[in-house]
Amino acid sequence: MNPNDIFGLAYDALVDRKVRTILTVLMVVLGASLVVVINGLSAGQSAFLQQQFSSLATNVITATSGQRSYYGGGSSQASLIINDIIVNKIKALPFVSDVVPQYTGSVTIDSYGNVQRISVTGMNPTKLTVQLPNLEFVDGSTLEPNDRSAAVVGDTIANPAGATTPFVTVGQTLKITYSYSDPAGKQEQEVRNFLVTAIMKPSGNTRIDNSLVINPDAANQLLRKSGRYDSLLVQTIDDSYVNTVQDEITSLYGKNIGTNTPQATLKVRQQATSGNAAFVEMIGIIALVVGAVGIVTTLYNSVTERIREIGTMKAIGAQNSSILALFLVEAALIGIMGATLGVTIGIISGYAMTGLSSQQGSGGPGFNISSFPPIFLPQDLIKVWFLSVLLAIGAGIFPAWKASKLSPMVALRRE
Repeated sequence: MNPNDIFGLAYDALVDRKVRTILTVLMVVLGASLVVVINGLSAGQSAFLQQQFSSLATNVITATSGQRSYYGGGSSQASLIINDIIVNKIKALPFVSDVVPQYTGSVTIDSYGNVQRISVTGMNPTKLTVQLPNLEFVDGSTLEPNDRSAAVVGDTIANPAGATTPFVTVGQTLKITYSYSDPAGKQEQEVRNFLVTAIMKPSGNTRIDNSLVINPDAANQLLRKSGRYDSLLVQTIDDSYVNTVQDEITSLYGKNIGTNTPQATLKVRQQATSGNAAFVEMIGIIALVVGAVGIVTTLYNSVTERIREIGTMKAIGAQNSSILALFLVEAALIGIMGATLGVTIGIISGYAMTGLSSQQGSGGPGFNISSFPPIFLPQDLIKVWFLSVLLAIGAGIFPAWKASKLSPMVALRRE
């Protein structure tokens, strides 16, 4: 038989058993599309993390209170209180050019009756560029570091995902509510109005984009911090001194203070992302293997059902190699259809998942799929396509070999 005849017979055999063929193809589609989606989202997340890293100053160390010490009665408190004394001591270290103290908390903001729960940061707004050197603001923005009623709004707050109109604009007044418990355990609220003097453009840093920045004195009073800072941004002369300064801070305060750098944060995130992606990709490969088992079952049943047909073909001169090729072509067609549909559906699903997440929105700080579009690398798509097809052909080898070894006399005697 010539190749055209083999292809035609293989195609007709699949069409004759269309339901079984469709179900087998769907198993290949499932595995291929899952691997494509995971590869695309993983590549998109890696690019997003790299973008975040490139937007951060590489010569900045974030310092926070370290371990917690436990005392009688089950209460706990931070083992180091970060106050102005600590700030001045770190600022006096060699190779340190600046120290920016920060208060942080969670508040509710009300804009013309629309409410969001957000993070608030109390710091000198002109120091935002210490951490984000390339930070830009929308037109009309002004930074008022000494104004206790001024607020700088992150892009995600000002322009929530899925919203058609801005949540807040420059020059607008926001009502901010902070809820807390008094010493007696009674729930209280502190309410203050702030004027939006600036709105940040997207910075690439999720935490900053989801933050409201106010004067540190105003934050100290609103959040009832009593002069206890939550974190410090320690700026070194340049990034070559980051490790040296980090070691000096650790030698001063030991485990009572925790330090972190953009490089360390990026490394941890990339490791976590790679681990999760590898795990889910293995699930996709397992799905492909399951699809291959389905192909074995389909073709083996096909051999059983077509014994007389195979015997007839051999009786009229078909060689073992032709029968072998016939069933391998059937397996290849299943693989090609499944791989092509799987890759296509995987690409569509990746963008659909991102779009759906973006429309739903998180309404607050977070690191979610809408933060980064998937990136589908051609080499990854080709690899998945060929892997799917090769698995399908590999799954068809045994049934094809079984069919090619059938004796024509034995096959023709079968009822």
